[in-house]
Amino acid sequence: MKHTRIPVALVATMAVASLGLSACSSSGGSKAGSSAKPSATSLAANTIKINAQPRSALKQGGTLTWAIDQYSTQWNYNQINGAEYSTDAVIEAVEPIIFRVDPATQKVTPNTNYLTGMPTVTTVNGKQTVTYNINPKAKWSDGTAISYKDFAAQWQALNGKNTKYQIGSSTGYSNITSVVAGTSPQQVVVTFDQNFGDWTSLFAPLYPASAQSTPDEFNKGFLNKIPVTAGPFKIESMNATTSTVTVARDPNWWGDPAILDKIVFRAMTTDAADGAFANGEVDYLNIGPSAAGVKQAQGRSDGEIREAAGPQFRHVTFNAKSPLLSDVKVRQALFQAIDRTAIANSDLKGLGWPALLLNNHFFMNNQEGYQDNAGVLGKYDPTAAKAALDAAGWKLNGQYRQKDGKTLELTFVYPDGTAVSKNESVLLQAMFAAVGVKLDISAVPSDDFFDKYVQPGKFDLTAFSWLGNAWPVSSNYSIYQSPVGSNNFQNFAWTSDPNVDSLMNKSIADLDHTQAIADANAADKAIWQDAGVFPLYQRADIYGAKKTLANLGAPQDQDEVVYENIGFTS
Repeated sequence: MKHTRIPVALVATMAVASLGLSACSSSGGSKAGSSAKPSATSLAANTIKINAQPRSALKQGGTLTWAIDQYSTQWNYNQINGAEYSTDAVIEAVEPIIFRVDPATQKVTPNTNYLTGMPTVTTVNGKQTVTYNINPKAKWSDGTAISYKDFAAQWQALNGKNTKYQIGSSTGYSNITSVVAGTSPQQVVVTFDQNFGDWTSLFAPLYPASAQSTPDEFNKGFLNKIPVTAGPFKIESMNATTSTVTVARDPNWWGDPAILDKIVFRAMTTDAADGAFANGEVDYLNIGPSAAGVKQAQGRSDGEIREAAGPQFRHVTFNAKSPLLSDVKVRQALFQAIDRTAIANSDLKGLGWPALLLNNHFFMNNQEGYQDNAGVLGKYDPTAAKAALDAAGWKLNGQYRQKDGKTLELTFVYPDGTAVSKNESVLLQAMFAAVGVKLDISAVPSDDFFDKYVQPGKFDLTAFSWLGNAWPVSSNYSIYQSPVGSNNFQNFAWTSDPNVDSLMNKSIADLDHTQAIADANAADKAIWQDAGVFPLYQRADIYGAKKTLANLGAPQDQDEVVYENIGFTS
């Protein structure tokens, strides 16, 4: 239930936002390439593979070893450096997620461990008002009852008014005028000054007031630690040396007790994780579009591949803050220099998955609202790219282009040990050379990729995946909204466009579904012209799982995972 998308570095890095796919329930595993290549229209019928089992069918106890892409330092998901897959996977086991998303219908329902029922939505004096009733049993691990104070502190931290809070997104929270107690501290009354249709995306994960009442608490309270929890699991240990976080069943949890005794989250590079799964050291990992990884996983006798149409896409981000890429005409030219079909076919080779180019920043190919807004920028046209670079003043001088004595030389940064990103960098290098642009390639430590390179903008180009959820526009908002001062939210392209801001604001305020989609597509057309994020293709969601692992798989967004129901069959 995130209001931001998540970048993930596991498969060349993935991120989380909200793409809500229409899905139909399914379970069990499948072999990659074992059936006919799916078409775009058939993807919606292949959207969940989790080996769904009732709790009664699972054996009690056991330990799940779950490979994640990095060992995080910032465990506040709402902080600018926190919105990552690795952080999210751990946090949702131990902190409140107040709504659930049905994987089959994408319908949002209350998590009754935290709320007594669906909040009521009313209009008071023309203002949208949402009233939450908290489960009286819900409490933090320090014994404090979960109350309106936690909601109020989170709103104050994330509404964007105090820039000392280093936030990843203010979407939705900036629309709120007040958060107060209702008839008791366990009733929360939230009043909006502007309608916000995706209000169910807010306050999840919920953090305690003690962790966010001041900027220092918000920015540093969960730095290198998770001091307070309120989930089916609690923190048993965190070891930066071994890059592992171990969570154990919390005996003070008031809901259905966790089936598993423990989950060990183990941070590893993609290549290392593939080998660890094949050797039986890991029970569950995100393989991503890696034929080599799939082949390794298929060699494990007690393992299987769980693949589905994922709410995620590969993309290349261009850093508009980079001096050589500050001219939008140069970025647009480089879009046309990229052969997306060649990249998709190369990335997906051997996977039996269609190379479905993505021409929309908000909606997936098999999602309601999708339309092709790419125009000429989505078409591979090196001749047009050369002409545009000429017009921008970058003239060919020998092998490469120069302007004012400078060579058009760019650097592509990717997380070391990520084969997909490395493959893309080599392909891009050749494509750019064909139009007279020099592209250097820099592999950086996986654990540092986001915090030290992507977030501060220390790159010219990079590639990773954005991982989606059930709120297509509001969860993507922070990726494309204009930076405010030094805070670029999740806008790693550093593009600034008031028109995009206005259109996205209108879309998330639209209570009419059809109009919201129309406004989102209008915003998308403008985003294409800004040439910051270049979508490549809708990515297959491919996981390796021990055959007996139940209620976890692909493409299951974290908001759909019921951690207390994860377990193993006999």
